[in-house]
Amino acid sequence: MYPFNVRVYGLLINENQEILVSDEQEYGMQFTKFPGGGLEYGEGIIDGLKREFIEECSLDIDIINHFYTTDFFVKSAFNESQIISVYYVVQNKTPFELAVKTTPFDFGSDVEPMQTFRWIQLSEMKAGDFTFPIDQHVAKLLLQSL
Repeated sequence: MYPFNVRVYGLLINENQEILVSDEQEYGMQFTKFPGGGLEYGEGIIDGLKREFIEECSLDIDIINHFYTTDFFVKSAFNESQIISVYYVVQNKTPFELAVKTTPFDFGSDVEPMQTFRWIQLSEMKAGDFTFPIDQHVAKLLLQSL
């Protein structure tokens, strides 16, 4: 096991001022987070984020700017590693065709891992909409930046 777990996430905001979030269930735990995931060995952060968006959303993205990198200790909810997360503001390069839901955790399947996406209006977003401490912190920072 590695002591550090590097993760990368994208903040995708559409023309309606909504942000894309991912509802997931894995290891029997449900959680809401920003789209993205773990960096693979030998992969750069930007390449990892682009790969995650293609894998999860079938979406080719451009990186607009760096938004935040974890600056406090967070232990993984799934193992003994320390989480280091990097967040970027992104935009889609291709039309957004991903099916989105309006109800959290509306998976339509019971085979794990499960994942679905939905939009949250920025004006209604709260830190409590997210499960993990880093995402909650980023949500607060994003709201302060509006």
